[in-house]
Amino acid sequence: MHALTLISFLFFTGLVALVTWWYTRSDDHSSTRGYFLAGRNLTFPFIAGSLLMTNLSTEQMVGLNGAAFTDGLSVMAWEIVAVIALVALALFFLPRFLRSGIATVPQLLRIRFDPTTQLICNIIFLIAYAVILLPIILYSGAVGLQGMLDLPGLTGIQSDTALLWGTVWVVGIIGSIYALFGGLRTVAFSDTLNGIGLLIGGFVIVYFGLQAASDGNGVMAGWDALKQANPDKLNSIGGSDQQVPFATLFTGVLLINLFYWTTNQQIIQRTFAAKTLAEGQKGVLLTGLFKLLGPLYLVLPGIIAFHLYAGDDIRADEAYGHLVFNVLPPYLTGFFAAVMVGAILSSFNSALNSTTTLFSLDLYKGVINKNATEEQVVKSGKVFGWIMAIAAMTIAPLLAGQDSLFGYLQKMNAMYFIPILAVVLVGLLSKRVPAIGAKIALIGGCAIIGLVYFVPPFTGLLDVIHDFHFVALVFVILVAIMLILGKVSPRPTAWVHEDAGQVDLTPWKGAVPSGIVLVILVISIYVAFAG
Repeated sequence: MHALTLISFLFFTGLVALVTWWYTRSDDHSSTRGYFLAGRNLTFPFIAGSLLMTNLSTEQMVGLNGAAFTDGLSVMAWEIVAVIALVALALFFLPRFLRSGIATVPQLLRIRFDPTTQLICNIIFLIAYAVILLPIILYSGAVGLQGMLDLPGLTGIQSDTALLWGTVWVVGIIGSIYALFGGLRTVAFSDTLNGIGLLIGGFVIVYFGLQAASDGNGVMAGWDALKQANPDKLNSIGGSDQQVPFATLFTGVLLINLFYWTTNQQIIQRTFAAKTLAEGQKGVLLTGLFKLLGPLYLVLPGIIAFHLYAGDDIRADEAYGHLVFNVLPPYLTGFFAAVMVGAILSSFNSALNSTTTLFSLDLYKGVINKNATEEQVVKSGKVFGWIMAIAAMTIAPLLAGQDSLFGYLQKMNAMYFIPILAVVLVGLLSKRVPAIGAKIALIGGCAIIGLVYFVPPFTGLLDVIHDFHFVALVFVILVAIMLILGKVSPRPTAWVHEDAGQVDLTPWKGAVPSGIVLVILVISIYVAFAG
């Protein structure tokens, strides 16, 4: 069994690497436009594939299915509400981003406010990615693979510590090679290939899982068995005692999704590389369509696992790996493990590529060496990228023993999600809000959320108000402060959003109708499963 699993795993992983190298071997990796923005030549299939795969990683596959094991269908909010954010990206944010000709979100803040605002935002992003995002991707990926592939049995290494360090470094080095030698287009192409594999693998697991739920009597029989045995698990409306109460969909859940899909550098960098606005909009909205399918492979397996293993003393975060290991034949287990490695690599190399872009274009070229050549800027990104990769690979194993890694990640992310979203949104919608307002919001927002999350007695506030309602309240306060400053101490002249002339800004004619259809589908899904 181990041999067959390992062979199928190595075959699919090697195939993706070989096809990616062949397809991108003649790309321009020496200029900033070619390395960081794929020559601004990405078409909609690669944008959609890369967005989808960058979003998916082990902590989401394992964590969201684990949440479904506990709370059922209501946790699909993280997938379904994302569609609303993607529609907003396609119709509102992306046309303005491409008009600016930017490669990073902080560059937009420089254009709208001033260089200091850009620097503050840049530092926030770099710290968050380096200390939080990159190590957690590697750690959670390594832990997930150990269970799915039975790495102690495959390798003969019985020491958990040694196996964790080895897995982290192998995955980290492979991801670094993709990101640092290939640039954004290599990342986007490999993401697309892995995305196809992930969708196939995800649906295969649902198929075998439903077969198991029906004792081999068919998929529909398995679905009927779930509905009859666990009707409460198939309710889209979250209760007040669940992780995602229904009311939070309109506050913190919506805002966190808006930041993640519209202003998170790691995610939207591939949309900056769109060949045209129309291609970018097609790619973003196609991603939205795929996200509607997300509950099928990110939530339903957790519910199936509850149906099959609820009485077996299985922890929620172990449910997905347990299901995969038990229902898939060995050759498919290896294939799916390879797809999971692709998901880990995609998140890691995308975050690493975004980190090098933020450093090279904003800090190195903007502050350290303003006269740097194209080659020097790209080289600085590669050197910095390897430093960050090595640091992440060193920090990741040290995260072992955390009580709630996913909870820790969400709290840390909220500290910078909300302030940056508030500043970007106000910056794009207003003409007179001054730079000082953006600086207060960025620094003050991070400080306020950090105090309430981590410093007694401020933490007591979360006993009165839900986390997601709290961050929404902070968002409203930050927006209000900036708008008030825009009235009391406005910019001397109104800001004019000029066209940088980098991209054809002709919108896709089907963008608005497609966006409306996606929103209707979101509402329909919630209504269909409302208990």
